[in-house]
Amino acid sequence: MNPKNCIKILTNSRYLDAQSEPGSERYVFGYTITIKNTGSISAKLLTRHWLITDANGKIQEVHGEGVVGEKPYLQPGELFRYTSAAVLETPVGIMKGDYQMLSDEGTYFDADIPQFTLSVPRVLH
Repeated sequence: MNPKNCIKILTNSRYLDAQSEPGSERYVFGYTITIKNTGSISAKLLTRHWLITDANGKIQEVHGEGVVGEKPYLQPGELFRYTSAAVLETPVGIMKGDYQMLSDEGTYFDADIPQFTLSVPRVLH
């Protein structure tokens, strides 16, 4: 089985009103990511790659080692959850990306992070 299909990623985002300054075009969004190994082989998260797009079409591309200072090693059935944030110049945007993983079999693969929306409450109908 392809290890890529064994890493499931769930997302949840929220607007952080207290950290945002709409008058200065600063909208801060928190997001929580849950990464679950649903396969039978352990894998380690090595790097992250994000594409963050605001309502004006401006794209921020982010590359980095691990997530929140960690490189989680997920055994079968285990999950890892973390929270981070993104700053946009508009009240609406989207994020998507992938994590580069390394399975215990020595296979490198990308686990896709499904696209999700960042939105100030009551902006989208």
